Amino acid sequence: MTTLPMVPLTFGDEKPTRRASMPPTHLADMDLAGRRAAIAEAGEQPFRAAQLSNHYFGRLERDPAAMTDIPAASRERLAGLLMPRLLTPVRELACDDGDTRKSLWRLHDGALVESVLMGYPDRVTVCISSQAGCGMACPFCATGQAGLTRNLSTAEIVDQVVYLAGVASSGVMHATPRRLSHVVFMGMGEPLANYSRVIAAVRRLISPAPEGLGLSQRHITVSTVGLVPAMRKLADEDLSVTLALSLHAPDDELRDELVPVNQRWKVAEVLDAAWAYAQRTGRRVSIEYAMIRDINDQPWRADLLGRLLAGRLAHVNLIPLNPTPGSRWDASPKPVEREFVRRLREAGVPTTVRDTRGREIDGACGQLAASEGEA
Repeated sequence: MTTLPMVPLTFGDEKPTRRASMPPTHLADMDLAGRRAAIAEAGEQPFRAAQLSNHYFGRLERDPAAMTDIPAASRERLAGLLMPRLLTPVRELACDDGDTRKSLWRLHDGALVESVLMGYPDRVTVCISSQAGCGMACPFCATGQAGLTRNLSTAEIVDQVVYLAGVASSGVMHATPRRLSHVVFMGMGEPLANYSRVIAAVRRLISPAPEGLGLSQRHITVSTVGLVPAMRKLADEDLSVTLALSLHAPDDELRDELVPVNQRWKVAEVLDAAWAYAQRTGRRVSIEYAMIRDINDQPWRADLLGRLLAGRLAHVNLIPLNPTPGSRWDASPKPVEREFVRRLREAGVPTTVRDTRGREIDGACGQLAASEGEA
């Protein structure tokens, strides 16, 4: 076994690998009461907070110049106070007849993050980033190999959703609803390592306008590689979001290598925290499992995973690996994948294979940012 990278042993508001600055405050960083207070302190009428918020969350309008029901002088002042530009588009790529759209953003300090909009006949989903880079060091993940630059602010997280909800509402995608319905925290970063801002973002997304975007919390998924203290804390948040656990191996020997945080919290402890979340919330846990050729796709590992999950409130989401350029990791062959699925289902574990989207547009998380950084 090779020497494994060390990973952070803390779980909340993870420290960056290098000096970075947070962006200026945006209205999405605050609840409605906080926005009123900030506006009143600036000498404007507090009711302007609801006007600004209705434009941003209700109409998905991010350009203050378009908010013409606010007097021009007040609009300029309020925009400078509460609507700084957080995301600057660098590249926007589309595939699947325009129904998959990947965005690369540059933040105020030059950091790069990605998000993806995916349209389906019955829903529209956005996959968003919670950190620029990631400190979890999973060797098969492009983002994990880049290291952590910094946590995103609450508003930087929310702004990805608002922007892409606006894209969906414009009708540019084909045969899909125009209203964004689902959000998955599965982009760049470990969401539970930026705990406080991610939870604040979730609350902003589920609060009705003008407080927030008014999404169903049952349509929000928060992923983790298994930061046990944060998982247990999440169970106490009185939220009904879906918890997605990136397991990727059922045995500690392999998971120590694939998911280095397993050196701190072993498979049994991570699963115990997942079952505690399921029991507290009544929500089925999604077990994420990247299928990696000749690494974690053996039949005996399918059988072991089946034994660990049988009878639990869980669902396995098998992910065909999207290899990064130059990587030694590759996707499992389809016959191997089908046998893995068969064995899990035979054990009574609900199992699906994730729809592969965006392979031709650097679909794996972190690939687009990495290619831009190398340009």
